[in-house]
Amino acid sequence: MNTLTAAQVTPQEALESSACRKAAIRLIPLLAIAYFFNYLDRTNVGFASLTMNDDLGLTASQFGFAAGIFYVGYCLFEVPSNLALYRFGARRWLARIMITWGLFSASTALAQGPVSYSVIRLLAGIAEAGFFPGVIFFLSLWFPIQYRTRVMAWFLFAIPVSSVLGGPLSAAMLAMDGIWGFHGWQWLLVLQGLPACVLGVMCLNMLADRPADAKWLTVDERHALQSALDAEHESKGSHSFRESINDVRVWLLAAILFSYIIGILGIGVWLPQILKTHSLTTTQIGWVSAIPYLIASVAMLLWAKVLARKRRYVLHLAITCATGAAGFIFSVVYSDLIPALIGLTVALIGLSSVRTCFYSIPATFLSKQAAAGGIAFINAVGSLGGLVGPYAVGWLKDVTHSFNAGLIAMAAMLCVATVLTLILRYVVKEA
Repeated sequence: MNTLTAAQVTPQEALESSACRKAAIRLIPLLAIAYFFNYLDRTNVGFASLTMNDDLGLTASQFGFAAGIFYVGYCLFEVPSNLALYRFGARRWLARIMITWGLFSASTALAQGPVSYSVIRLLAGIAEAGFFPGVIFFLSLWFPIQYRTRVMAWFLFAIPVSSVLGGPLSAAMLAMDGIWGFHGWQWLLVLQGLPACVLGVMCLNMLADRPADAKWLTVDERHALQSALDAEHESKGSHSFRESINDVRVWLLAAILFSYIIGILGIGVWLPQILKTHSLTTTQIGWVSAIPYLIASVAMLLWAKVLARKRRYVLHLAITCATGAAGFIFSVVYSDLIPALIGLTVALIGLSSVRTCFYSIPATFLSKQAAAGGIAFINAVGSLGGLVGPYAVGWLKDVTHSFNAGLIAMAAMLCVATVLTLILRYVVKEA
């Protein structure tokens, strides 16, 4: 992972590199798999809706509202959850989050109508609050900045992969309709929800709160990595939560994330329904929806490789947001299946790469409690876009009887994110 030649590497740097390599092998696969199911939980309702909406009597607006209300609980409890993680330790708190969100996600299968469906999704959002920013904070406790971007990219790789595998997987689970008297969408929600509980138990056994606590590192490796991280954290300006919320950069990042999430979750929740308008079967939708995400997965890792070398996080954030907007606009202008799919693929390349750029930025100026609370605050405010995006697309679909208005709205919000990022670039004075 280190770019220095063997002749240039000092014994301290060699120990640090060895420790990071071991940590990446042990921690990232588990966290990435957990995030795979985490993100799947947010978007699998899009596939469930192909049959669930008729069974529960949901209109497009009601489904969009219920998909979005998840983020009300999620956002309200995001900061308290991450401050609890800072106090009690990531190992125990991340495990708690996974177990409770898995139970509530599976419980969505018990919904009987619009009200019960909305209530369960609200509770699932509360249970899940703090997982993503908690992991981002956790990675800042384990990996120095020169390693963090690529490590974060491999963790975030779970997002497009969840959509690559999630489409065909969800379509297959919908085909289980009638087994043991359950609907296919009920099987989908249960089988994709409960694995989180198992992963939560695994986290208790495999994670360590910081390098100094890791028994699977040598004493020298623990000391070298912990010393490097302590020096990095002490060099940053903001250390308390109060300092972080008084920082204009934090508010700009929250506004950028809000605009971005409207785009990413709008397409994440509604892509199956959009493809359905092209007269595809459920199985075809499952496979076709995987194509843009597969391409976006590869593009995200390549983009992260460039980002790790250049470290121009804000500039690349603006480029990725603009790419997402351009892709959505293209899919509206050229609305036949193949060109529209090309446009959506371009959009998802940009949208998938946004997170690696975005979440590399807070750790450059926030540390300790400021990082735990500040990242959660950014994520909480920004994630309100998760309430707006799915509902807005559903409402526009009901009003216009087309998804084009929703795609244009998502493109517009990504343009807003691009402008805000350029303002942020001026504030941080990135070269």
